[in-house]
Amino acid sequence: MIEVKSLNKVYGQVTAVQDLSFRVGAGEILGFLGPNGAGKSTTMRIIAGFIAPTSGSAAVLGHDVAREPQAARRALGYLPEGAPSWPEMTPRSFLGFIADVRRLEGEHRARRIEDTVARLGLGPVLDQTIETLSKGFKRRVGLAQAILHDPPVLVLDEPTDGLDPNQKHEVRSLIREMAPGKTIVISTHILEEVDAVCTRAIIIARGRLLADDTPAALEERSRYHNAVTITLAEPAEAARIELALRAVAGVAGVEAGARPGQLTALAEPGQQPLAAISELAGRDAWNLHELRLEAGRLDEVFRSVTTSEVAP
Repeated sequence: MIEVKSLNKVYGQVTAVQDLSFRVGAGEILGFLGPNGAGKSTTMRIIAGFIAPTSGSAAVLGHDVAREPQAARRALGYLPEGAPSWPEMTPRSFLGFIADVRRLEGEHRARRIEDTVARLGLGPVLDQTIETLSKGFKRRVGLAQAILHDPPVLVLDEPTDGLDPNQKHEVRSLIREMAPGKTIVISTHILEEVDAVCTRAIIIARGRLLADDTPAALEERSRYHNAVTITLAEPAEAARIELALRAVAGVAGVEAGARPGQLTALAEPGQQPLAAISELAGRDAWNLHELRLEAGRLDEVFRSVTTSEVAP
């Protein structure tokens, strides 16, 4: 559905994208991760046909975005960073304009506008000028134009930027709902968004691909994978229990948590000390608020990958 081959983009002395290659298949929701300036937005603009690569290629449904731009764009819905629009328009007139550009006609046109407005909850602001809308509603108008023509491929740059928690939940639910019939690429710096909606994640930094895997597999790279975190009801017991945790087979070390009385026992590679720790806690009657197994921490993997000099 999307294929990027040996993509490079250079601005003067700055290399924004460097030898980047990946494919995205039908039904996938790809999280496109990277620190600020990593090349995420540049890559998405190339896929959407807004800028040309210095070298390499990008294709949507087999249509090269440089050689067959119209065919590629017909198959694509694109939400740019910042969701630009005409501030003097209303959402109603803006979506009508987009419907005309997309050559939607008759009942199909009316049905697509009605469905899109309902999905994004734009009814209350349909006749209000866009410049007077909140940042969240502006973002929803931008997402509405991207999905209006029901494209098979969606490229969304920070789709939940500026939305409150309820609106974020609604947009993420919409993305999951659309996913079975589409290919969706989401550029984001919100790691919880990857856990919430993505089936796969790519991490880039300095324009280079550093990691490409499922969110669960990326979490397994974390040193917190299979770690056990406990929170004590009596923080004063932390020192004694830390010594006990260090003596458990399969524990590589113990870290103090952010909260008083919180300890995390790190697992040695290939070890799962949860059962032994749970048994010890029961036998010695530890007064616990919480005991949980860690799958891994995506933020820790992200920092490790993007700050290393050599791609893993």
